[in-house]
Amino acid sequence: MQKITSVDIFAGVGGMRIALEQSALRKKIYHKCLLACEIDKNCKEVYQQNFLDCDFLDDINKINKKNIHSIIPNHDILMAGFPCQPFSSAGVVVRNFLNRSHGFKDKNQGNLIFKLIEILKLKKTKAFVLENVRNLARHDNGKTLEIILKELRKHFYVPDPKILNAKDFGLPQSRERIYIVGFLKRKHENFLFPKSINKKTLIKDILEKQVNKNFTISNKLWQGHINRKKRNLLNGRGFGFKLSKPKDPFTRTITSRYAKDGSECLIYQTGKKNPRFLTPRECFRLQGFPENFKISRFKTHAYQQAGNSVPVNVVTKICDSILDYLLVHKKISIGKVA
Repeated sequence: MQKITSVDIFAGVGGMRIALEQSALRKKIYHKCLLACEIDKNCKEVYQQNFLDCDFLDDINKINKKNIHSIIPNHDILMAGFPCQPFSSAGVVVRNFLNRSHGFKDKNQGNLIFKLIEILKLKKTKAFVLENVRNLARHDNGKTLEIILKELRKHFYVPDPKILNAKDFGLPQSRERIYIVGFLKRKHENFLFPKSINKKTLIKDILEKQVNKNFTISNKLWQGHINRKKRNLLNGRGFGFKLSKPKDPFTRTITSRYAKDGSECLIYQTGKKNPRFLTPRECFRLQGFPENFKISRFKTHAYQQAGNSVPVNVVTKICDSILDYLLVHKKISIGKVA
């Protein structure tokens, strides 16, 4: 039986790891995650409830050129959804408003991509998949992505990144993200990103059959949503809450702020009931997490973690393509299980 090893950096609660494990299982490849790295203690708690078999690093900044080989194990694939706030449209607006730096100038998060590149380079990782917000492609008029690709391509074959939408891969959520895939340089350079599976989606497919009335929004919040949408329309912004019905094909993108007011997706209820929030479990279903995944017992944490996670279905398809590529081009060898 063939085997493959990985490290899970900026792991969140493990969405990318789940995707790789699902792909490896389908292809009958033994997968072992050797290290996960995540600074958020609440995410770490959920991650370790679901995955018990790998070492854990709580801060990537503990890694430097001198200790990288002792901390990061040799591995085949690196998975990383690196911090998106310095590059997202909303993050840039907020940082500009607060007179704070964004992009690479954000010294807390914006330059962590270079820490990843250092790991990839020194560990000679066979393949990697990186995920971020769509706006990364447009940030600083495209210069940010251009710099990232230039650095990666010094050591890896990196095809042009692809923006993929979760709704095209069987999830009832419109969620566009950019994916960067790379391989150690070899003669073969014909990697193809997965194509849409063209599966019809309906929001009702992820809804729970019985939902506590506590998820129904209050009259005050509902009226606030209505008033805010009217103001925004008058000001030409066009922003406001999105009321979704069970037979709609997909929701808006669920974000980490969903717990605040649920404006990305309020579920229509019959009769005279106000709309309701999605439950945390429904949010994780929107991201493609399996039913047996253990989510946080704290509702606000669960919403944040779901909103920050990757759409598992999309990453699984990308991993399918990566594993096929590694298997076809035998010069990039995958080990054997003893």
